[in-house]
Amino acid sequence: MTGTQSASPAASGSPRWLSAVVLGLAGLFYAYAIWNAVAHVISMAQNGLTGIGWVTLLFGVVFPAIVFVFAYAIGRRRRAGELALVLLAGLGIVAVFWLSLIGYSILNMSDLVTAVV
Repeated sequence: MTGTQSASPAASGSPRWLSAVVLGLAGLFYAYAIWNAVAHVISMAQNGLTGIGWVTLLFGVVFPAIVFVFAYAIGRRRRAGELALVLLAGLGIVAVFWLSLIGYSILNMSDLVTAVV
């Protein structure tokens, strides 16, 4: 015996179906964040948006998808529990960004919405 033992990757990881379930459940939460951002854009667009308003609010729609892709890229080769933690951390980042976007849209309404006379 040489003293080194190698464990096969399949033996040390989680079942693939468990990682798929974790990814699917987390995907639903990220989709909910996207859905809320789309609803916010629609409600703000009814009054007319400026160019910076469109850019800011549409980035709020795209941001959860970007975070989801990065979180998946970081956690895809890890166990299901570790993948869940990475996706949960990404949801925390999305939540902080969403609260910041809501606060920004309320406090700077005049910069985002065109004046309707």
